Amino acid sequence: MPVAAKSAATPLPAAAPPGSGLSAVQRALRKLGLLRDIDFALYLPMRYEDETRIVRLVDTREGDLAQVEGVVVASEVTYRPRRQLLVTLDDGSETCILRFFNFYPSQQKQLEVGARVRVRGEMKGGFLGRQMMQPNVKAAGTELPQALTPVYSTIAGLAQPVLRREVRSGLARAVLDETVPHQHLPHRAWPLRDALTFLHYPTPDVAMATLEDHTHPAWQRLKAEELLAQQLSQLQARRERASQRAPQLDAVQSPTSLHAQLLAVLPFALTGAQARVGQEIARDLTRTVPMHRLLQGDVGSGKTVVAALAAALCIDAGHQCALMAPTEILASQHFGKLVGWLDPLLLERGMRVAWLTGSQKKKERDTMSAAVESGEAALVIGTHAVISEKVRFKNLALAIIDEQHRFGVAQRLALRGKAVEGQEPHLLMMSATPIPRTLAMSYYADLDVSTLDELPPGRTPIVTKVVADHRRDEVIARIQAQLEQGRQVYWVCPLIEESEAVDLRNATETRDELAGTLGEGAKVGLLHSRMPTAEKQAVMESFTKGEMQVLVSTTVIEVGVDVPNASLMVIEHAERFGLSQLHQLRGRVGRGAAASACVLLYAPNEGGRVGEAARARLKAMAETSDGFEIARRDLEIRGPGEFLGVRQSGAPLLRFADLTQDALLLDWARELAPRMLDQHPELAQRHVDRWLGSKSEYLKA
Repeated sequence: MPVAAKSAATPLPAAAPPGSGLSAVQRALRKLGLLRDIDFALYLPMRYEDETRIVRLVDTREGDLAQVEGVVVASEVTYRPRRQLLVTLDDGSETCILRFFNFYPSQQKQLEVGARVRVRGEMKGGFLGRQMMQPNVKAAGTELPQALTPVYSTIAGLAQPVLRREVRSGLARAVLDETVPHQHLPHRAWPLRDALTFLHYPTPDVAMATLEDHTHPAWQRLKAEELLAQQLSQLQARRERASQRAPQLDAVQSPTSLHAQLLAVLPFALTGAQARVGQEIARDLTRTVPMHRLLQGDVGSGKTVVAALAAALCIDAGHQCALMAPTEILASQHFGKLVGWLDPLLLERGMRVAWLTGSQKKKERDTMSAAVESGEAALVIGTHAVISEKVRFKNLALAIIDEQHRFGVAQRLALRGKAVEGQEPHLLMMSATPIPRTLAMSYYADLDVSTLDELPPGRTPIVTKVVADHRRDEVIARIQAQLEQGRQVYWVCPLIEESEAVDLRNATETRDELAGTLGEGAKVGLLHSRMPTAEKQAVMESFTKGEMQVLVSTTVIEVGVDVPNASLMVIEHAERFGLSQLHQLRGRVGRGAAASACVLLYAPNEGGRVGEAARARLKAMAETSDGFEIARRDLEIRGPGEFLGVRQSGAPLLRFADLTQDALLLDWARELAPRMLDQHPELAQRHVDRWLGSKSEYLKA
């Protein structure tokens, strides 16, 4: 029995090491994720070759991928300009030279003068007439296939013919009975087995465009199945969470409550959006079902104050709250604001805000950990250190994760594991990357989504300019003008120091250049991720206080940094940054009353252009500052896999469906999923198992 069949019952490690009893082929199959029969069935070709017909040489044109049969009329090994086998083939209509740079004695014998062979390759023209380079060779006269030949993505050690054989075998064994009741299938849907068989072995009369753009009915059936599996697994995760219990955090309606006092001391009034979202969170916290809410808001929309108010509600109810951020700079920004707002109010109650990061001295961390364990630390802010094994909470009830897409599944699960035994904490995830509607309906279907769709008053619009690198002197002159008005400037570089592989200006060199050009009156600082934490904090503090006029930085300032006096952001080699990252960086300015600008410096290639995707990103930045429109375009440019980042560590990404094209199928799947779980629970489970296997477990995070 082939290994693939055994693996359906007892999956083996995905990357079995040499000496584990598996052959090289079996190990390669596992590297491709081919463990179960259904995995083979769903491993679809990346393209096809048409070996169903033979054409005459005289009918071929340059660039055609052609299959011809003929007689070898000449065959010789030459050594100019390098060793090669030259074979002349005559099919009766014309001759063609076959040129082989890699060949074996057996192939020479196969291509002796007088042999009749079938060859397939790309037709090239030229001074010597028709040629094929390194074509595939078979004996002539064999029966032609009835379907197109699949070409699968493969890896070293797994030849295409071997992979084809394994896929054919797995497809034949796979259980492909229908898990979607017939009455619920989309109109005129193909049976699943027919659809998969056709996509592996399409008939030659098929319109290739419908296979390539995935509009063929067979593709539509597969995409519908995949979207349904995703919706079912998300709904299962949501329902499972509804059966769990979280602390009931009843709001304290009193002027002396921490929540009321915090509202009173805030130096600004809440926006309508902040008040609305705060109420949504407050309602969730009064329930015993764990909150699982995503708070999304554009750069500068005021997510931190919403988090502070949620923490106050939690503390009022007698429990602890934890806020975890992916970087120390972002965590310290939260800490600075929340300490200022909450610490004076907590001190009156004998409590405090604790700070936990990996860079702390042992003595300080031990002191903080003790405050967390005793309950003295009502709010704990930090990086991954918050979820270390040594940190024990007295009664954690609310976990807030900022920039949640930058944490892996295991890290989010670890934070949830810090709650009181037998209970789940309420979970509030924050993101400054707005989620496009189709993503919210699919990958985030298990979340309740709150949106801050209103910027606080006083935020100035940001003018964005796209400028070629040869106009760098003009940009520096603009910096000088900003400094003369008492403003501050960011300059962001993609690299820290010289790299021979990538010809980019580095942050250190840029800092030196700007310091020399701007003169002694301007203090130019440098910030990058490799600096010691204390040094980074000192630089940020100097810039925040206005002691430093220009901050040259890598992308460590992408989120969380808030300096209202900074009015100009220069992003060097902007063509190398992602769209979401560019938008985040732009959001560091425009935080005060001064008119603000973002300059995207790009370095065109030798032809004076930048790549298509980079051009689309720069165009989007110049045309809109709306985070939701930016997110929509980012999804179009990158696709959901890259857009989602680490949120999907291990979680099921869509392999076949395209959220920008398959909105109708997504609507169908969303509508059917609850009915399937209610009316056909066994079929629903089989459907999820078929498509996701154990991956559906990750959705619980």
